[in-house]
Amino acid sequence: MAQAVPSQRLYSLDALRGFDMFWIMGAEEIFHALAKATGSPFWGGIAEELTHPAWDGFHFYDLIFPLFLFMAGVATPFSVGRELEKGKSRNALLLRVIKRGLVLVLLGIIYNNGLHLRPFADIRFGSVLGRIGIAYMFANIIYLFTKQRAQIVWFISILIGYWLLLKFNSAPGHPRGDLSMEGNFASYIDRHLIPGRLYLGIHDPEGLVSAIPAISTGLLGIMAGNFLKGSSFSGQKKSLYLFAAGVISIILAHVWNLDFPINKNLWSSSFVLNVGGYSLCLLGIFYYVIDVLGYKKWAFFFKVIGMNSILIYLSGEFINWTYTTNGFFQWLGQLVGNPYNAVVMAICYVLVKWAFLYFMYKKNVFLRV
Repeated sequence: MAQAVPSQRLYSLDALRGFDMFWIMGAEEIFHALAKATGSPFWGGIAEELTHPAWDGFHFYDLIFPLFLFMAGVATPFSVGRELEKGKSRNALLLRVIKRGLVLVLLGIIYNNGLHLRPFADIRFGSVLGRIGIAYMFANIIYLFTKQRAQIVWFISILIGYWLLLKFNSAPGHPRGDLSMEGNFASYIDRHLIPGRLYLGIHDPEGLVSAIPAISTGLLGIMAGNFLKGSSFSGQKKSLYLFAAGVISIILAHVWNLDFPINKNLWSSSFVLNVGGYSLCLLGIFYYVIDVLGYKKWAFFFKVIGMNSILIYLSGEFINWTYTTNGFFQWLGQLVGNPYNAVVMAICYVLVKWAFLYFMYKKNVFLRV
């Protein structure tokens, strides 16, 4: 019989984080190579899911970034919450949260621009890590200074407020509520507030205004973490309720999509509910299989990645992984030959990165922010 899991570090959370990072450390290229080599509609459909839509819409690949932010929120009651229980002051934790958020913003700027001098106008300040840092920081501040009911109010208020902001405003010369790249109000404000360059010239998918609804993504994770840590339900029921909440969130997202399209570039409120729903479902499944049923061995591959997720994300800017992979395995690609050599090399690329992470794991070396 499934039993409630005691409040402790969740193996499933590290595994899910690793599963998330697995797709952006090279796994997506395996399926793109398969689609190209086979010409199969099946593999082509999967490869299509591992791309981003041009504007409105949703593919699986859109889930990776917000899922990571969601998991940062899930971890909050187990990390910051534990420190509160030990008697650490909220002000001390506030400083730690702000420091972590700002470090992530700085790392994001370094990731985008490298460690070399360039004209200020050429620097891109918006980044994935920056978005995570800002949203994590504000979500954790709300967690530190409000009770759980108020956190729910904040979550809903941010989503509705952002919807109204974009619904009743637009860039000059565009109709009110315009949600195109050129006409939406969030991108218009970003063009005037963000220094340097925007990723797409007139729009940045990691802009400043769209970081506001991302706070709700972090808050949804915090609410899930509160539920896992503080609920008296059995582990089996916790998993079921998480999954059910995810399904409801996805349904609400598609209803809202009729008026406020699911859009990662704008991090629209319907997008928050959609990716939040899938994140809840995945968390429920991973938690049930790993922490409730106790099937952990299969997830070790992902845990190794999840324990050093920031390191492997940043490493691509400082380590030439393609060169390393070719150095070890180019002979294997040559033996296989066209068209499947690209598939084999993509698999080797992921395994080389994993071997590096496994070495760091065995040496207990983890990049913490």
